[in-house]
Amino acid sequence: MADTDRPETIDAQALDEVVRFTSELIRIDTTNRGGGDCSERPAAEYVAEMLGDVEIEPTLLERSPGRTNVVARIEGTDPSAPALLVHGHLDVVPAEPADWTVHPFSGEVRDGVVWGRGAIDMKNMDAMVLAVVRAWARTGVRPRRDIVLAFTADEEDSAAWGSGFLAERHADLFEGCTEGISESGAFTFHTGPGARIYPIAAGERGTAWLKLTAHGRAGHGSKVNRDNAVSRLAAAVARIGEHRWPVRLTPTVRAALTELAALQGIPADVDAADFDVDALLAKLGPAAALIEPTVRNSANPTVLEAGYKVNVIPGSATAYVDGRMLPGGEDEFHATLDRLTGPDVEWEFHHRERPLEAPIDTPTYRAMRAAVEHFDPGAHAVPYCMSGGTDAKQFSRLGIAGYGFSPLRLPEGFDYQALYHAVDERVPVEALHFGVRVLDHFLRRA
Repeated sequence: MADTDRPETIDAQALDEVVRFTSELIRIDTTNRGGGDCSERPAAEYVAEMLGDVEIEPTLLERSPGRTNVVARIEGTDPSAPALLVHGHLDVVPAEPADWTVHPFSGEVRDGVVWGRGAIDMKNMDAMVLAVVRAWARTGVRPRRDIVLAFTADEEDSAAWGSGFLAERHADLFEGCTEGISESGAFTFHTGPGARIYPIAAGERGTAWLKLTAHGRAGHGSKVNRDNAVSRLAAAVARIGEHRWPVRLTPTVRAALTELAALQGIPADVDAADFDVDALLAKLGPAAALIEPTVRNSANPTVLEAGYKVNVIPGSATAYVDGRMLPGGEDEFHATLDRLTGPDVEWEFHHRERPLEAPIDTPTYRAMRAAVEHFDPGAHAVPYCMSGGTDAKQFSRLGIAGYGFSPLRLPEGFDYQALYHAVDERVPVEALHFGVRVLDHFLRRA
């Protein structure tokens, strides 16, 4: 029997391992505080050990000591097929233990749930990948196409020590890769009693973190000052915060709206000249939350910095804005920020990454849909665009189309998206079991 025809290669050991690996990876504190303040090396060494244990040869790579990435390649049976990248990051955002029900780095398994920072974002996926490829090694399974594994550093900051470094300095390790999968897709989204969809990401808005600077005339707080930097900055920030961005529907978002409307029996012609996306979103119920952040560009003021004493008018003031750009929306974003900031406020990119759009009419995307629906009959996989971003942005520089596909079957009432970077992050054991089965099924057939 060909490897792609085997109905199941995930055994009891793989199911046990995915839970254990998730828990043990959580217990390795890889908090990324930004600015280089992180060490992923202990987690990278753990991953390398789990791969080496089944004779999958890992390569450890660092831009600077402690900021470690792991890359490995599993040879497929069809040398003419393009390779597939499977990547997950090892770092996590900070967590304050006093705020949590359990310690965020305990990896505690309680009542069928694994608790801790990284349980969702994204040590669960790292663990699922390890469990799948170790099961293959034990049973002699080989995928159809080469699978390149990348466990990265620094995704939770700039990716400069992780996927950015790998794409820039070690592109040869990803030779032949045309597509990649990673986080934030193929999770259960409950749209009503008994109704389940699995959004699979085929796009990401671009990151546009902005620094705004206003200059003025410093002086005494009791004097009239028409060149007040704080006033100029505050006015610009207010204009940005109040701006209503126009609707811009990308191909992925159009497909998502069309499929979600059809599943709920709502007539919708997204190509009509008078199509009202907000009216449709109002009818989609809970599913609207998946789409609403991605029908427009956005810019949210987040930080203000000015002054040092109440009776002193400072000569400058600074603000930071979290901007996000749709694929194809960069020029509009630039022009709008020029207009909203006006002549008295300068703006620049504090951090910028490209928006992404990946095709959904491909055999790989169809295989992702089929794998999810095979293990959850009656559910429907649908495309969507992420409001934020992942390491797929950096790997796109190598010509790799990125998809969000880290499958989890979640019970009703479990708010997956709300747990990203949140207190009491956790993942059900049964969701991990579902994930390894779906990943195995997909990766052998992709």
